[in-house]
Amino acid sequence: MVVRGIRVAGRVPVAVGLVAAVLLTQAGGAEAKPKPTLAQVKARLAKLNDQADKVVDRYNGAGERYKKARKEYNAVNGKLGKELGRVEDLRTGLVSVAVSSYQSGDVLSWSNLVTQDDPESLLAGLASIDQMSAGRSRTIAEYEQATRSLKGERDKAKSSYDKALKLLDDLRRQKKDVEKLVGEQERLLRRLNAYNPGNPNSTGVKYTGPASGNARAALQFAFAQIGKPYRYGGTGPGSWDCSGLTQASWRAAGVSLPRTAAEQYSWGASRRVPLSAVQPGDLLFAAGLGHVGMYAGGGNMVHAPRTGDVVKVTPLSSYRTLIGAVRP
Repeated sequence: MVVRGIRVAGRVPVAVGLVAAVLLTQAGGAEAKPKPTLAQVKARLAKLNDQADKVVDRYNGAGERYKKARKEYNAVNGKLGKELGRVEDLRTGLVSVAVSSYQSGDVLSWSNLVTQDDPESLLAGLASIDQMSAGRSRTIAEYEQATRSLKGERDKAKSSYDKALKLLDDLRRQKKDVEKLVGEQERLLRRLNAYNPGNPNSTGVKYTGPASGNARAALQFAFAQIGKPYRYGGTGPGSWDCSGLTQASWRAAGVSLPRTAAEQYSWGASRRVPLSAVQPGDLLFAAGLGHVGMYAGGGNMVHAPRTGDVVKVTPLSSYRTLIGAVRP
């Protein structure tokens, strides 16, 4: 459709004015896009916190698998080095035997022996040939066996190395996922003025609860970390994640726990206790097995909560759903 008879007369043409009005309206609409409300930001943060527990635990699990694979590779590689040394020693021995035979001019050959008049010399020569032949056979057999072992060790080392490399790639991918999620958590927390950087040098507080024995030792260690920042993958001494804290606390009490929350829960399959019967020092696990803390007595739990927070004591009533407890 053609628009006819547009009048300028010192004004913006009507068609141009209409276009400008539309553009301004669109721009105004874009600028007027409402910012998330405080409730929406908090809801988003709560969702991220739930995701973070699982993602961090997967990251820690990938780290543990990589460390085990690397340890396995180093052990196999060490055996490979020893096998290389053994093969080289045997090879040197074979070369020495060959050189010695060449230099002797094969004086113990049959043609030389049968011309000897002395029967005792003949018998002694025959014995020497028999011994040399047996010695050479043993040396050659040992060399062949060693080279076969060497090939086996090389194959094992290659397999272990490839496994470790694959797990390292997985670990790096997990780390990217964690860092992306943690970055968003931090932005939201700062927007809410709720980001707590903590103090890596915090001396914590003294535990005065009812625990005894090794449970008391574990809680004393955990309480001494209060005020230190949460950090994914943190195993101390200046920062912690949830399972890093429980692992180190019980290590101080003489008990060895696995690294991740899920692994700690599996480890305690025969040590489970009802939530209604928990005692100070017991491990408490959140739904999804992405988070773990320690019961401190009096309806409280000591734990390393999440990004932007610090090791602290939290009332169980204010915490998320707990699904189980383990008594180390």
